[in-house]
Amino acid sequence: MYRPIGRRAMLRGIGAGLATAAVGRSVAAADPPGFASPLLFHSPPLRKFVDELPRLPIVTGARLDLIADTTEHRFHRDLPAVPAFGYNGRSYLGPTIEHEAGSPLAVRFRNRLGAHPFAADIDTSLHGVADSYRTTVPASLHLHGGVTPPAFDGHPEQLVLPGQELDHEFPFRQSAGHLWYHDHAMGITRANVYAGLAGTVLLRDEFDTGRSDNPLGLPADEFELPLILQEKIFTPEGRQSLRSTTVVPQGLWEGGGVGDVGVVNGVAWPELPVARGLYRFRVINAASFSVWNLFLGNRMRFWVIGNDHGLLDAPVEVRNLRLAPAERVDLLVDFTDFAPGDTVELRNDEQPVFQAAVLGEVAMPVFCRFRVRDRTGFRAAVPQTLRGGPRQPALLPPVQAPALGRDLTVSQPYEPRMPPAIMSLNNLRYSDPDIEQPRQGTTEVWNIVNITPDPHPIHIHLVTFRILSRTPLRTVDYQLAHPQPPIGVRWTPDPQDFLAGPPQPPAPWECGWKDVVRVDGGTVTRVVVRFPTAEELGFDPDASFPRLNPATAMTSHSDAHAAQGDSDLRGYIWHCHLLDHEDHDMMLRFRTVR
Repeated sequence: MYRPIGRRAMLRGIGAGLATAAVGRSVAAADPPGFASPLLFHSPPLRKFVDELPRLPIVTGARLDLIADTTEHRFHRDLPAVPAFGYNGRSYLGPTIEHEAGSPLAVRFRNRLGAHPFAADIDTSLHGVADSYRTTVPASLHLHGGVTPPAFDGHPEQLVLPGQELDHEFPFRQSAGHLWYHDHAMGITRANVYAGLAGTVLLRDEFDTGRSDNPLGLPADEFELPLILQEKIFTPEGRQSLRSTTVVPQGLWEGGGVGDVGVVNGVAWPELPVARGLYRFRVINAASFSVWNLFLGNRMRFWVIGNDHGLLDAPVEVRNLRLAPAERVDLLVDFTDFAPGDTVELRNDEQPVFQAAVLGEVAMPVFCRFRVRDRTGFRAAVPQTLRGGPRQPALLPPVQAPALGRDLTVSQPYEPRMPPAIMSLNNLRYSDPDIEQPRQGTTEVWNIVNITPDPHPIHIHLVTFRILSRTPLRTVDYQLAHPQPPIGVRWTPDPQDFLAGPPQPPAPWECGWKDVVRVDGGTVTRVVVRFPTAEELGFDPDASFPRLNPATAMTSHSDAHAAQGDSDLRGYIWHCHLLDHEDHDMMLRFRTVR
């Protein structure tokens, strides 16, 4: 019988004592654990809240340069400056791009990267990864959430080598929202993003200007801050560690791991001084692996006013929310009733999946702290509505399930090996030719069947979608009735006869336009997606485009992939946004055909 298994699941037999210790530690996530698992790497002790949270610089304009460079970055005052990547002279991450929706943006992307900070960790057994990538690091600029022509989407096979540049044209014929940009190079996305290649994009419009004259009455200027959340492990010398466990030898793919230090805007456990008033935080889960359950330390309420692609109809009051990698949320937090000197922390208590807990991994508990100053800030009430009123955008349309559906699967085929077996969508490799080809102008329901026990954030390039439901699945019965074939053979059985309960609607704060959906373990997650036409887009989404470096296509270890190495590229991709999973091999191509 098939059973989904990862590197951690294989280690269930390492000892009942270790498993018991892991369970015991999971009761409270208020502080890092006192017991350090010998199977994991651990950061050196670091004092929390001694560095101030930085405000990332803002860039605007119709034409911009983005230059990826090798740097040295200090994550904490008690750590040395260590090798990293950054954009535009920043030692880590990139500037925040602010731009008006509907106005095109031209970006010239330049690769000036030197030797990789994780050169020894590069796994050349993964398709498309050459040994030369340790010192000659390819990069690819992806505007995550951008409705972008295929030639400028940051296709993982469109590699820009050091010393090269590539012009991108972003039409931005889309609604205001919270996008981001990050590296997307084939097989080394996790290494490049973890090293620092990521940044925020805020699309504005006449309703959500980002200025004090904002018609919606939202905090602006100093009271609106992007927060790029990550978790990391540091070596005893203070360097970033791409590895999480001693079980997997260096230089081999891990499958992902939980960090033990919270990093916000490139600083470990920072503190942000805040005035007594309302703040707007534009939050990204930019982690490689972890879903987080975010809350404020005193369990106070806050409001979600938007997610990936713009505002909700009205603020949603919450006391916690689960945020998966690559998801964005637009939050309001009110510090008005705090006394000067009061503090509150942004925390997480989402426990790692069981297989990770067996290794001794625990929740990374805290990201940053807010310290209230004796100063009055933005004093306005939380808006009652955000759409549908005077000087507001139109209400979100109701979600309707079309008749046209498509079944897709998320799995990890069993293979008793270390490092773990390939991760897979539809039981296929990235290079397999059996791809989705939805027609332009059609609306589909994608039924994403996750037979693994773990959540996977699924991202579809080019399009936005709405979440319809999540329904529990009898995964064992499903697999017994439809045995999974060898990897490389499409496997997408209809799940309808194996549903284990009624469909659950998305959380109220998930009800806007999305480009990433958290697909929970043992569920069928349904999203409604429309594939726009070339006429609507102003460009042909099925246009082919040449590779910048045709020879790099031949570095693949897949014969099928190498056979088409010199051909032009075409289309987009959809993938899991757990970056190790994306790298091997939970990523597939798709085309939108006429």
